[in-house]
Amino acid sequence: MQTPVILIVEDEDVTRLNLVSLFEAEGYKVIEAIDGDDMHDKLTNNDDVNLVVMDINLPGKNGLILARELRQKRKVGLIFLTGRDNDVDRILGLEIGADDYITKPFNPRELTIRARNLITRTGLSDDESALETNGVITFNGWELDENSRCLTSPNGDAKRLPKGEYRALRLMLDSPGRIFSREQLIKHMTGRELRANDRTVDVTIRRIRKHFESDNSTSELISTIHGEGYRFIGKIDS
Repeated sequence: MQTPVILIVEDEDVTRLNLVSLFEAEGYKVIEAIDGDDMHDKLTNNDDVNLVVMDINLPGKNGLILARELRQKRKVGLIFLTGRDNDVDRILGLEIGADDYITKPFNPRELTIRARNLITRTGLSDDESALETNGVITFNGWELDENSRCLTSPNGDAKRLPKGEYRALRLMLDSPGRIFSREQLIKHMTGRELRANDRTVDVTIRRIRKHFESDNSTSELISTIHGEGYRFIGKIDS
């Protein structure tokens, strides 16, 4: 089995070296970058990167801008490492496409566990279409392709969903009308437990709803059940 590769993007020398030592001690191959330009150079020369651990507060382009650029080019796990402990940064990071975040000062063991779990999920998910029933789910004029994760609107516009959005939507489509708690959704989406003040599920549902807003007749397909969770209220075609 090939050794997973982690790219550390951190401009603070001491923190970066500590991260390199931490992950190398866990058996990973580690590559370093100090800013966005360096990150892109390292990604260009290393096609086998499995995970990027990136500080938000970088010189030049910040981590949020770099995350957007990264998502346009590569399918790779992304963890934000940040000293900014506020909901705005966390939610914005998740909306851009970060898979997880951890706030400085961090517990080294927690970071390595999250990294390992994310590498496992992203590694398996490359072949997840082969593990699931291939086909197309149709509902209210929309189509969700189980193989490509593409969501196609009634007017034919198609968009490939990120893994978290696909998994959340697919779970609800499998059981129309059933209420899914945030705990159930986060477990299905990421394989981890719901943490205190975790807005990952809410952000994901909001992004799915935004897709549906492109068609006024189907904008309310996911209902919020206050104090309980979310449920799909559309109709699955036979």
